[in-house]
Amino acid sequence: MQLFPCPFCGMRAETEFAFVAEAGRTRPEGLVADPAWASYLYENSNPKGATHEIWKHLTCGEFFKMKRDSVTHIVEGSASPGNARP
Repeated sequence: MQLFPCPFCGMRAETEFAFVAEAGRTRPEGLVADPAWASYLYENSNPKGATHEIWKHLTCGEFFKMKRDSVTHIVEGSASPGNARP
């Protein structure tokens, strides 16, 4: 079992968390064509290596940013959304 750092509650089991989105993606505004909306919803960059993601801690209900390596699964840090970097 992997432990994730919640910036509000501390280290917790990965089963308490839900992946929300890649950090830095901007939701399309206004009237959006179907292909653009589908692209936003389903096409992720899925980089190999360091990633910045938005996660939700299901226990406390808070959202936060987490920086982790998608290959080694090492978590480098986490921060509340108001902070500039995890």
